[in-house]
Amino acid sequence: MRTMKSLVTVALAAALALVAAPGAQAATRLPVPYNFAPGVAQQLAAPNTPPPGANNWSCRPSAAHPNPVVLTHGLGANQTVNWGTFSPLLANNGYCVFSLTYGVPGDPLPVYQPGGLAPMEESAAELSLFVDKVLAKTGASKVDILGHSEGTLMPNYYVKFLGGAAKVDKYVGLTPLWDGTTLYGLSNLYQLISGHGLQPVIDGVLNPLCGSCKQFLHGSDFLAKMRSGGSVFAPEVTYTNIVTRYDELVVPYTSGLGTGPNVHNVVLQDRCVLDFAEHLGVAADRNAARHVLNALDPAHAQPVPCLPAGPLGS
Repeated sequence: MRTMKSLVTVALAAALALVAAPGAQAATRLPVPYNFAPGVAQQLAAPNTPPPGANNWSCRPSAAHPNPVVLTHGLGANQTVNWGTFSPLLANNGYCVFSLTYGVPGDPLPVYQPGGLAPMEESAAELSLFVDKVLAKTGASKVDILGHSEGTLMPNYYVKFLGGAAKVDKYVGLTPLWDGTTLYGLSNLYQLISGHGLQPVIDGVLNPLCGSCKQFLHGSDFLAKMRSGGSVFAPEVTYTNIVTRYDELVVPYTSGLGTGPNVHNVVLQDRCVLDFAEHLGVAADRNAARHVLNALDPAHAQPVPCLPAGPLGS
């Protein structure tokens, strides 16, 4: 028991040290965990703080990596727990990294702050303000987006409808869902309910709790609007979609794939049959990490390894 308490104390102290000294993070090489444990420890020690490597507002982009990278988390997650792998990875590779927790309706909870619950239009407006702050502080002309789950879909509303196309260069999505999800038949059920005039009742219950939830469903009005103009994808932006065949939340996983001259698709298992990452696990996946680095810097792309990966990380 004493040993366990000591380990927890060390983990919490390390997390606090990383949070408290953002300037020091850029000067030293950060550990890159390929699991969610350090993010959970940081959340317990300092709830809803930037992951290691992120939000150093004195960071100035280099000529090699002129675009700051903005991290957008998934539904029910936040910046702390979602980006414990990719934030330090990108910082170690010379990027200025920034993250936020968006879409929190009402007052944040004291222990855990679930984000992404507000309607995505509102979250996109939050993102717009955050990107403007990043550009003003760094002096950059554009940012790159790295999103996971909802964080692959919500920013595209910003891109298409809030002026983001002029401010976003590369847009990399982990487990995207451009065509929504049919999870457990919920999309069909919602459409059936709507057809019987019960939509206001369901929305009245659901919207205060999770205004974004119905927007993910295949066939939603939100997704229909996203396709306005003939394509989900803005022609000014370069998209990379990274999906897993073992995605249990984006159903079918092919919802995350797209077509177009500015769209590149990666199915993790097409490159590595040893990768069993599911929806959450892609955010802590070694193989996905190299795909992301290549997408952000294609001129210096490196071979992608095939490393064994479990459902929740490797």
